[in-house]
Amino acid sequence: MKVKLFGRSFGQIAAVLTLDEILRIDRDCLVDIVEITCPAAGSFLRPRSASDAIQFTVNAMTLTRFVARSAFRNQLRSLLTVASIAFSLLLLSVMLTLWRSFYIDKGAPDSALRIMTRHKVSLANFLPIYYRDKIRTIPGVTHVVPMTWFGGKYKDDKPENFFAQFATDPDEYLDVASDKIMPPDQIAAWKKDRAGCIVDAELAKKHNWKVGDRITLQGTIFPTNLELTLRGIYTIDPPLSNLYFHTKYLEESVAWFKDSAGFYFTRVDTAEDMPKAARAIDQMFHSTPVPTKSESEQAFRLDFIATLGNVKAFILSICGAVVFTMLLVSANSMAMSIRERTREVAVLRTLGFTRDRIFQLLLSEALAISLLGGLVGVVLATLLMHALSRPGIGLPVAMHMTVLTAAAVLLVAAFIGAASALVPSYRASRLRIVDALRYIG
Repeated sequence: MKVKLFGRSFGQIAAVLTLDEILRIDRDCLVDIVEITCPAAGSFLRPRSASDAIQFTVNAMTLTRFVARSAFRNQLRSLLTVASIAFSLLLLSVMLTLWRSFYIDKGAPDSALRIMTRHKVSLANFLPIYYRDKIRTIPGVTHVVPMTWFGGKYKDDKPENFFAQFATDPDEYLDVASDKIMPPDQIAAWKKDRAGCIVDAELAKKHNWKVGDRITLQGTIFPTNLELTLRGIYTIDPPLSNLYFHTKYLEESVAWFKDSAGFYFTRVDTAEDMPKAARAIDQMFHSTPVPTKSESEQAFRLDFIATLGNVKAFILSICGAVVFTMLLVSANSMAMSIRERTREVAVLRTLGFTRDRIFQLLLSEALAISLLGGLVGVVLATLLMHALSRPGIGLPVAMHMTVLTAAAVLLVAAFIGAASALVPSYRASRLRIVDALRYIG
């Protein structure tokens, strides 16, 4: 035989009670939500008299156990609610990670020493090659290389075969991008071969490339196909899905591109020199037919992203839609759950539960469901970020889940749980006992 008694506080109690003592217990004296289990044999126990001593084992029903059992009473509905919140927060995590990668992260420390100089009007416009020597004269500048986006196609148009390709000057490129590490013999081989190229180690691993392999790029922007030979494999942290080849090869293949560059990649002595050098470069070419815009790597990346459209508005609108949808789903689920338990609330009130305690219990159930969905969403987002951060995916930035992003997602989950259950919980806790007992839902 099992008897359940409910009380106001949530300590632990274990006692051996007679039936007389149990019958004399006043509900105002109960200090626990308890389960009282009789170890006697048989499914029913009928004592001969009230004075018969019967042993009962009293096990504490804590707040955690009560909330867990109540939250998942309707398992199907609760699991579907958790799943909907998890997948919504997965999308929210991706959007927040994109926002952080695009607009907050400053990049590698070495990037603070580099300047990107492009045409002031558009990335699609080229710069004259003689700008390179003029930029060298700027105080603080140590190295300058021309860079041009080739945008070719490797094998086919499948996303897994996409990677960035740039034409540059091998003699000076690794002096500017000094965070790329490559064996000296491979550097020398790349400089000697005009048809040579270098690639990121992770990209080479993905396509099973080895030094000496042939790589064919089909031109889409430029009307030519490039037959390249892999001369070196570099490493960098974080990995990049980039290939670099000799700009002279592109000039020889496309006549109208001769003496041109897409943009210039400049290195300065110190981070303090970077803003001064960027202003000096733009002032130098301000009155020329081809004005420039010089900026940090991060700003240059944002300009490139801006060519896709208003990315900020896109991310914010998706985040707002996700939060609003989650709020509707969670509010509907909690309203149904609380409405079905109106009579149970009346029983709890009868046994001594205060209105505030009932309100806390109902609100805790909503928080438990939403936070569980938030945890699942964060785990799924972490796995997805790990997959998307691999080289060859084609994203312009490295993406990874951070502790702050995960904390923000869990805070959103807690807000959704509290907001969705606030009104239903308050109304249920304020019902009169008689009205709640008469409720038929």
